[in-house]
Amino acid sequence: MSELTAGILGLPSLIEGLGNWVIDSVPTAIKDWAIATFGTNDKLVLLIGITVVTVLLGALVGILARRRFWIAIVAFIGFGALASMAAIRDPRVSLGTAVIPAGLAAITGLASLQWLYGLTPEPEESADSDEAASIGISRRRAILGIGAVFGLAALSAGIGRGLVERAKRTAAGRGEVALPAPVDPLPAVHSGAEMSIEGLSPVITPNEEFYRIDTAFSVPRVDIQEWSLSVQGMVDRPYSIDYFDLLEMRMVERDVTLSCVSNQVGGDLVGNARWLGVPLVEILDRAGVQAGAEQLVGRSVDDFTVGFPVEAVYDGREALVAVGMNGEPLPIEHGFPVRLVVAGLYGYVSATKWLSSIELTGWDDFDAYWIPRGWSKEAPIKTQSRIDTPSSFQQITTGPGQVAGVAWAPTRGISKVEVQLGEGTDWIEARLSEPLSANSWLQWSVDWDAPEGTHQLAVRATDGEGNRQTDQIRPPAPDGATGWHTIEVTVRA
Repeated sequence: MSELTAGILGLPSLIEGLGNWVIDSVPTAIKDWAIATFGTNDKLVLLIGITVVTVLLGALVGILARRRFWIAIVAFIGFGALASMAAIRDPRVSLGTAVIPAGLAAITGLASLQWLYGLTPEPEESADSDEAASIGISRRRAILGIGAVFGLAALSAGIGRGLVERAKRTAAGRGEVALPAPVDPLPAVHSGAEMSIEGLSPVITPNEEFYRIDTAFSVPRVDIQEWSLSVQGMVDRPYSIDYFDLLEMRMVERDVTLSCVSNQVGGDLVGNARWLGVPLVEILDRAGVQAGAEQLVGRSVDDFTVGFPVEAVYDGREALVAVGMNGEPLPIEHGFPVRLVVAGLYGYVSATKWLSSIELTGWDDFDAYWIPRGWSKEAPIKTQSRIDTPSSFQQITTGPGQVAGVAWAPTRGISKVEVQLGEGTDWIEARLSEPLSANSWLQWSVDWDAPEGTHQLAVRATDGEGNRQTDQIRPPAPDGATGWHTIEVTVRA
């Protein structure tokens, strides 16, 4: 009921509030496990988990309150109060607007519970056959009633969730945005940059396939009419700029690969896109960065924070206040209306989505969201490569074919990729696609006349500075996984 109320009346979603509270409160090890296990489906799994736990707690309350209904009243009020407190952690949510869906949900829950009690009379200590049959019929009615209540709850939650998400997109105004043309548009991706091999990741990752890892249980609702970006802290001229004035600034297009620090070796939490935005250096120069400023802190509308060295803005790498992705306004899931894109840094220290402020601080004056949770404060993306085809444990037939994948080392580029077609065999240098830029990944491939048997394939890359990808196996924490991507395939005649 709370989701349906939120969707119809435009009130806060209590499930979102609980989800965000769980994300912020659980230990880092659990978050890491969830991302490693479920990847981009981690939010869906959390949603299902919250629903299951709520149903189980409701069932437990129903059993305990069978003879003492006051237990149910206290429990449901407690559920509502907990959900309301979780919701108002968001600075954009007031206690009054959070209490309404919580109160309606509690009243609906109590009414449903009382109705279910009415379907099954209290059993007597002794009953004749007619009374027993009547109780049996009542219990069957109760089972059907419970099923009906759970079904209606699931239906209302699904409809409410759909209305909430649709309201976010409508309120955001994304559909009315006309992006300006870049001052120096990039050429279309040419044939030399794209290998036509089945199963190989495209050079430009489609928006709908681009990975999403963040701390927002559900994407924030940001109205472009109300949005603004503030630039503050250790600057000479603090200022704010609204969305439409930002669009009037000089826009550039850049191809940049982003990667999540939680990406396992060979994982898919990485993607390459063509971004449109204002160079971050121009945003900062307008404010006048003071000499002592060492860290740029990006803050999201939901108070998520990142932090990276100010020198990363001025060392020649691509760093954008981005408004577009692959030729369209940023998708809401990827930060609409505005986000940060900084080449060569893992997303957890740089890629603020739903950006609301930029603050210049000293390096030790502020630790962003993930730093107290055990992750490294400096996080350059490591040189990585991945086998896309064949896939791990795939069974293929003997004969000529190709092994192919992608490699990336943003800001440094890739100079060489080598592949091992069987454990202990010589490394073979792969063909490389023409890179779109030093900040984007490229494709590689080798021919393989696959013999019958089980074979271990491995890949390693060398970046543009001559540094070869290490074979030392390390987990993502605290600053990114390392090792060679190695798979096993079976070849049959």
